[in-house]
Amino acid sequence: MSAHTHHEDNHDHGSYRSYITGFLLSVVLTAIPFGLVMAGGFESRLLTVGVVVGCAIVQVLVHMVYFLHMNSRAEEGWTLLSTLFTVIIVVIMIAGSLWVMYHLNTNMMPQMNHDLLPEQLR
Repeated sequence: MSAHTHHEDNHDHGSYRSYITGFLLSVVLTAIPFGLVMAGGFESRLLTVGVVVGCAIVQVLVHMVYFLHMNSRAEEGWTLLSTLFTVIIVVIMIAGSLWVMYHLNTNMMPQMNHDLLPEQLR
């Protein structure tokens, strides 16, 4: 028996085609927000931020599928389940932090004119 024995594993390693597809999608999902911001963005800042954040979320998914090979079949679904749990916890933490910071700003700085804030975001 040789030192290099073949063992059966259920890891789904990507092909060159899947790596090239992932790379091209990553380049496109990086170039779109970069070009948008360098061109000055849309009239609405909120729309510009939405497109940039949307491309970032899609790019994270592309990296998870094409480079980390995460799918529902890997390790009997536990990888996907733990990733979903992590995403839920991160969303709760970010939303809670933003909520706390907004209310602290509103309640701790009553002398400031908070009516100007929404105009700055447009």
